[in-house]
Amino acid sequence: MTLKIYNTLTRSVDELVPGGIKKEQISDYPPVTIYSCGPTVYSYAHIGNFRTFMFNDFLRRYLRFRGFRVDHAMNITDVDDKTIAGSIREGMTLREYTEKYTAIFYEDLATLNIEKAEHNPRATESIDEMVNILRLIDSRGILYEKEGSLYFNIAKFAGYGKLSNLDSSGIKAGARYDADEYEKEDVRDFALWKAPRDNEPCWDTPYGPGRPGWHIECSAMIRKIFGSTIDIHTGGVDLIFPHHENEIAQSEAAYGERFVRHWIHVEHLLVDGAKMSKSAGNFYTLRDLLSKGYSPRSIRYLLMSAHYRKQLNFTLEGIRQADQALERIDNMIVRLKDVRNESGNSTELHDLTAGMKARFVEAVDNDLNISAGLAVFFDFITAVNTLISADKLSTADAGMVMDSLREIDSVLGFIFYGNDENDADSGRIDALVRERIEAKNNRNFARADEIRDLLRDEGVILEDTKDGTRWKRKKS
Repeated sequence: MTLKIYNTLTRSVDELVPGGIKKEQISDYPPVTIYSCGPTVYSYAHIGNFRTFMFNDFLRRYLRFRGFRVDHAMNITDVDDKTIAGSIREGMTLREYTEKYTAIFYEDLATLNIEKAEHNPRATESIDEMVNILRLIDSRGILYEKEGSLYFNIAKFAGYGKLSNLDSSGIKAGARYDADEYEKEDVRDFALWKAPRDNEPCWDTPYGPGRPGWHIECSAMIRKIFGSTIDIHTGGVDLIFPHHENEIAQSEAAYGERFVRHWIHVEHLLVDGAKMSKSAGNFYTLRDLLSKGYSPRSIRYLLMSAHYRKQLNFTLEGIRQADQALERIDNMIVRLKDVRNESGNSTELHDLTAGMKARFVEAVDNDLNISAGLAVFFDFITAVNTLISADKLSTADAGMVMDSLREIDSVLGFIFYGNDENDADSGRIDALVRERIEAKNNRNFARADEIRDLLRDEGVILEDTKDGTRWKRKKS
């Protein structure tokens, strides 16, 4: 089986070949080099942002699951039009302002169990690399100056528009844009370096004082960290143009080599079927959802449940459905813990777990189709529950299933994360449940009721079944 992923540049599903040279074994490949466009730290990241960040997390986890080594960078954009405007508005230095929202962003990542990348560069830490790119582009005759700003002459770069499939007739020769973001229908020369303005930070360069344009920042950070062509560049579909198109132009013009082998773009997130906007009342940050009582675990499940190239319709009903899916997992784990048989059918279970993993890989290897992978996983849960009900699992078999869950959770990140039945307090609850059973056996019903009431007040529900007493947290 080979991992194939849609490549925006080639418009086809291409095999992932780290380093660009096909190897016999995955272990023979160099680390997969990945760069992800990270947050612009001018405010709280919204759930649309987190769909893309969740995909980055899933991608790196799945690559490791498949045996690849991963070297991942996700940047922090700490200087651009938005961060500067925000710092001026709040009366803070740019560094103070962006550090505040950078810290908040990392807290949100941890809340959703999103792993940090191996590298998290700040744009302002790569000014020297940006200046070097300016020098190289200048030496190729593609850079020009106008009123203290430096622009990229797109008419002199033959490959401009290849990522976004631009119609060359829409290119306005000699026209310029100072803004970082603009529409595909209005293509002009873009700013590499911006002239200084009052109250804005600036850096001295051989070309005079100023600050970077947004697009050159990512090119510089990629070069500083990885040195040459990288395997994968990820981002939202909204970044294809102009940001990623301009990254390609300036990087390939400067260094004369391929910039990125595989471009992966994540589709938009809708809220209640519509584009998210504050005016429509459907704009959510992660903290908005947490304040409504929704769990990070359920939000994680929902954000990663759809194929990355399909729009995800985020609804509060969808979160409730995620709760139900997670409860299926939790209930099976509780049943596994209750298995007490010394003998079972290990051969049948071994075939079941091996088959689940093989089908999961087959599904996800096909353009990272996590929705198909989840269908395989829930079929496995159904099959395991059937074996438990038929009393065909031994304690060793139950342990084998738990090992399989942990292996799959290295990709999913929601099976055990935030599962209260596996937290540090579970040992105390288990001890109280055992004490209650002993009290009932000794006909000390007052103590048994006392323990039941104590746990109920803590939000723990006890269920007395023919197989023993189970407990679970009450859903908020």
